[in-house]
Amino acid sequence: MECTVNWTGGLGTRSGMGFVAETGSGHTLMMDGAPDAAKPELGGQNLAPRPLELLLAGAGGCTAYDVVLILKRGRHAVAGCTVKLSAERADTDPKVFTRINMHFTVTGKAVPAAAVERAIAMSHDKYCSASIMLGKTAQISTSFEVLEV
Repeated sequence: MECTVNWTGGLGTRSGMGFVAETGSGHTLMMDGAPDAAKPELGGQNLAPRPLELLLAGAGGCTAYDVVLILKRGRHAVAGCTVKLSAERADTDPKVFTRINMHFTVTGKAVPAAAVERAIAMSHDKYCSASIMLGKTAQISTSFEVLEV
């Protein structure tokens, strides 16, 4: 897996902390830092997500992918899956994630709560590389609800 990240604020251009990432699969995405009122030249312009927001989003995408795949393989009529993530970070550098909660909302027809619980556990214990890596520094908790459609 590869990715190239380029700073968009080099010599001869406006300052800032914007970056463009190109993934190995050929997709691009923008990242930016938070504005810094005290030192504007060191802050971002709030034009794109922060890098750590993307890390959190990546973990959510990774585990949601697993949960949907596991439920579909179990022949459950899953129609939707949403994961709302909330995270806390350490107060000092490196400001790693220390706590992450993932709340899953799974919609479908007669999807058993036990199947959703099992799919989430399998993702976090075996399949989701992102949440397993983040679990090295953060306490990860999960919750879920199943809604009938």
